[in-house]
Amino acid sequence: MTLDPNKVRTLQEHLRSKGQNIVADGAYGPATLNATLAVLGLAVATAPAQAGPAGGMKTSNDGIALIHGFETCKLAAYPDPGSSNGEPWTIGWGSTGPGIHRGVTWTQQQADDRFKTDLAKFEIAVNKAVAGGAPTSQSQFDALVSFTYNLGPGNLNTSTLLKKHRAGDYAGAANEFARWNKNDGAVMRGLTHRRAAEADLYRSA
Repeated sequence: MTLDPNKVRTLQEHLRSKGQNIVADGAYGPATLNATLAVLGLAVATAPAQAGPAGGMKTSNDGIALIHGFETCKLAAYPDPGSSNGEPWTIGWGSTGPGIHRGVTWTQQQADDRFKTDLAKFEIAVNKAVAGGAPTSQSQFDALVSFTYNLGPGNLNTSTLLKKHRAGDYAGAANEFARWNKNDGAVMRGLTHRRAAEADLYRSA
């Protein structure tokens, strides 16, 4: 069945007036479908998830690309540019922790291997955090993994973002990303851009 683009555009403009963040492009795709369901109070359709070991979800290529886009790989340790004391020192694809300090250098292979290890750790954390709640689409999972990779499982687990996601309030959860754009109390431009990108990915379910 072919839908009249003009009628679809009218519907999309109506959905935007109801607070749904979609583009009025005349194409009835997944975003318009989900926005329609949300306004009607029905369950949002979710994209098939990528299954990992033991049934857990894995980050898609889109999610990895988002993380890499903000965690520019550096092979010499550097201080956190937004913290007052330079902690934590960071290297590779945003890796931190024991053994990472001034003067440390890595090869590209070390950076890539550590990224895979860190990513798996945060995937496990997000899988645990969303378990038992509302369905999680692949793009939502990817956005939550990027958020957790940057801010840690502790912040995710205590966040209103997670609470709303688990309750199925996807629009409300998407709006929560923007609140997490500060370092040591100061708004960071890079974090503002990252949270916006994560929210856009989350909404693309």
